[in-house]
Amino acid sequence: VMPRRSACPVSCALELAGDKWTLLVVRDLLRGRKTYGALAASPEKIPSNILADRLQRLEAAGLIAAVPYQERPVRYAYTLTAKGRDLGAVIAALARWGLQHVRGTRVFPEFRAGARRR
Repeated sequence: VMPRRSACPVSCALELAGDKWTLLVVRDLLRGRKTYGALAASPEKIPSNILADRLQRLEAAGLIAAVPYQERPVRYAYTLTAKGRDLGAVIAALARWGLQHVRGTRVFPEFRAGARRR
């Protein structure tokens, strides 16, 4: 666990989930992607070493749970915990902001469908 820069909730939240890859992994988990392969197939093409690191960080922070679904080799299914699902509101706010202020953005149909499942 890294020392905090301050007690500011924005600063602390950014230390946990403030890089672009972490929120994209959470976005994809919210969309129903559960395996390493499905997460690696994201259109942003997350490098495999970064994906493995972010999954470990998210699990250590209690945002996801990794459950083995295959023994040889061991493969995991990833699911968001309640704490991780709460980031959905943050991602939705970023998406709304992007749609309003960043030309050429759009919400993918599977994300809209996933949002209705909640």
